[in-house]
Amino acid sequence: MDSDSVPGIGRRRLLRWGGTAAAGVAAGPLVGAGLGRAAPANADIPPATRPGGAYDRYIAKLAAEDRFSGVVLLSHRGRTVLSRSYGMADREKGIRNHEGVAFNQYGGPFISLSVVQLAQRGEVKLWDTVGSYLTGFATEIAEQVRIHHLLLGTSGLSFPEHDHQRIFHSREEQQEYYQQYTRQAKLATAPGAGSNKPGWGSEVVVQIVEAVTGMTFWDYVHEHVFARCGMTGSAYYTRPQWLADEHIAHSYMKQADGSRVDAVRNLDRDSPSPGMPGQNNARNFVPDGGFVTAPDMVRFAEALYDGTVLDPPWADVYTSVKAPNFRGSPGFTTYGPPAHIVEGQWEIGRGGPHPGSSTYWNIYPNTGWVGVVLSNYDDIPLQEITRKQTEAITGASSDGGGG
Repeated sequence: MDSDSVPGIGRRRLLRWGGTAAAGVAAGPLVGAGLGRAAPANADIPPATRPGGAYDRYIAKLAAEDRFSGVVLLSHRGRTVLSRSYGMADREKGIRNHEGVAFNQYGGPFISLSVVQLAQRGEVKLWDTVGSYLTGFATEIAEQVRIHHLLLGTSGLSFPEHDHQRIFHSREEQQEYYQQYTRQAKLATAPGAGSNKPGWGSEVVVQIVEAVTGMTFWDYVHEHVFARCGMTGSAYYTRPQWLADEHIAHSYMKQADGSRVDAVRNLDRDSPSPGMPGQNNARNFVPDGGFVTAPDMVRFAEALYDGTVLDPPWADVYTSVKAPNFRGSPGFTTYGPPAHIVEGQWEIGRGGPHPGSSTYWNIYPNTGWVGVVLSNYDDIPLQEITRKQTEAITGASSDGGGG
């Protein structure tokens, strides 16, 4: 079937934003060029997205009230329209946030992308069961839960609480913990039933990637995603690196008294806030979003559409709509980030608050926009920020795209 005729995000429509990419040539204007330069003034750039526009003024006001610390970036067809940085990456050392600082990302797209890459290469089949690749699970899980279910969040799996006090001293120790942890899963609902409660089982997907490739998940993403996309500022860092590297933002957790604590340095401090995943571990407590810079997430968006990380048919598989969102929020599920229809055009993106940080990353494929919000505060009004961003981008193109 023609991909433009299905209710997903049609590949040819996606590629309209990239100019030369539609002709099969990688556009890639952000890789090593164009960052920090304003896009040329033209009718495709709504006033609200420009420097001094409504979105810029809104973020500046939040920063002045100490309600935002981090980086926002708007890019249109590979050129930066707006890039602003506020607050401190490391208060103790006096290091300010800037475009090259990496932030701890919540809910990154790299786990599901890795599995789709393996499917493209014929190394996994998306309809295979968990037991096709992993051992030690209960029989009903091994024989009924499929990769497809895991990617859509309909696995029906229920997991025990994490041991948030556990300190890992090596990759191997953390991997062993997760192997034991995931084997305690129970099947709470029938796979594919669409329950919004329990989680989707990202740890299981990570282990499938590792079992098939013989690499750690972190190494796989570094080689097959970050390196391919030119994401030189992004990585899965250890805590010692987090403390030593001036290009990694420290995460500041909001306390009950209104103060913020550096979650990287103050690991043993009692806090009413939830324990920060990864704050006392060799690597992220859940190897999920990693650490990313705003320009790198724009590079990733472009690479997703120009054939760098997935061939065109498999990019369709990754981003096309599979079903309504089972988790109770508006929109649609894909194998990648959730999709929404906003003012007549597609918006796909993922993110949310994380103890000590808040991040969101959106693509508007009909019109070639990418929006990135990376903050090292966990109490910013993220939903309102993303709403303002969407309003700014779609205000002059509410007819649903084209471009």
